[in-house]
Amino acid sequence: MADFPSHDLESAPDGSKPLLEKSQAAFGRLPGLHKVMAESPQHLEGYQVLHHLFLQTDFDNDEKTVVWQTINVENECHYCVPAHTGIAKMMKVPDEITEALRNETPLPSAKLEALRTFTLQMMQTRGNPTEEQLQSFFDAGYSHRAVLDVVLGLAQKTMSNYVNHMAQTPVDEVMRGFLWERRIGAPA
Repeated sequence: MADFPSHDLESAPDGSKPLLEKSQAAFGRLPGLHKVMAESPQHLEGYQVLHHLFLQTDFDNDEKTVVWQTINVENECHYCVPAHTGIAKMMKVPDEITEALRNETPLPSAKLEALRTFTLQMMQTRGNPTEEQLQSFFDAGYSHRAVLDVVLGLAQKTMSNYVNHMAQTPVDEVMRGFLWERRIGAPA
C-alpha cells in the first residue's frame, strides 16, 4: 500500500490543525485514524461531523456499538474493531455484546440481533434491502428513522474502514489490548 502521511499538530495542513486540536481535546491524544485523515481537512471534518451526528441518533449505546462493530467486523477493519471495543467499554456497553460482535456469535437480545442483521443486509445489498428485510426490522421495534440512522453509521464507518485499509493505520497503543482478527470459520 501507499505510504500515507500521519500528521501531528505541527505537520498537518492548516485546515486540519483545528480539527486535530478538537480530537486531542476529545480523546486526550491524537487517534492514529485522525492523524491519517488529517491529510485532507475535508475528509477529517466530514468524519468528525458524521461521528457527532451518529452519537445524537436515538440509538442507545448498545445499539450504536452494534451498528459500528457490525460494519467494522464485516469490513475486517484491523483498527476500528479494537478502537470500538475500547469505546464500548467507555460507553459501558456490556462485554457480552462486544464479544458477540467481535466473534460473530448471537447477541443477547432479539432486538439487537435484528439491528445487526439489518445493518449487514444494508451493507450486502448496497442499500437495497428487500421489503421482507425492512419489515423484519420494523417488526423488531425499529422505525424508518432507525433505517436512516443505520445509513448514517454506514457512511461514517465506510470512511474510517476504507482509510484504515489503505493506510494500514497502526492500532493506537491504548487499544492494543483489544487487537482483533476474524476467527477462522466465521461468516465472511
